[in-house]
Amino acid sequence: MEIALIVLAVLVVIFVFIYNSLVQARNRVDNSWAQIDVQLKRRYDLVPNLVETVKGYAAHERETFERVTQARSAAQSATGPAEQAQAENFLTQALRQLFAVAEAYPELRASENFQNLQNELAETENRIALSRQIYNDTVLTYNNRVQQIPTNIVASMTGFRTREFFEAGPEAVEAPTVDF
Repeated sequence: MEIALIVLAVLVVIFVFIYNSLVQARNRVDNSWAQIDVQLKRRYDLVPNLVETVKGYAAHERETFERVTQARSAAQSATGPAEQAQAENFLTQALRQLFAVAEAYPELRASENFQNLQNELAETENRIALSRQIYNDTVLTYNNRVQQIPTNIVASMTGFRTREFFEAGPEAVEAPTVDF
């Protein structure tokens, strides 16, 4: 009886240890996603200013402005890493088109406001890339714990599920070109 209690106590301690390590890993994933979210919101805040600046010089490029605005809205309403990645890729493409329009206007490229927005966007794109890398590394670690023995037993008993990676498409591997 005594041995059975000792074995049970050891199993409970192991269970608690594994459970707590899974909670810690899940919280790291959530925190990493929150860091991506901060950078994406910063990007979304820059887009309207950028559109308005370009619009002042190239008002007849309405279709491009609408595409950027729609892409921004879609990205803001996306949920989950897979949908978010797809929306971000669409926004990156739309921003590339906006910068292509801006290339035709030397006065716009020389504008201090436009240059500042370019620099902020480039910095934000770099932060997003770094945050994506950290998130994906964190998800990899978490998913490994959820899938490996013996933690997979505790994970399945307590509702832990693998998480999606935030994968950039080929369009988002490189930030939009913003230096003129």
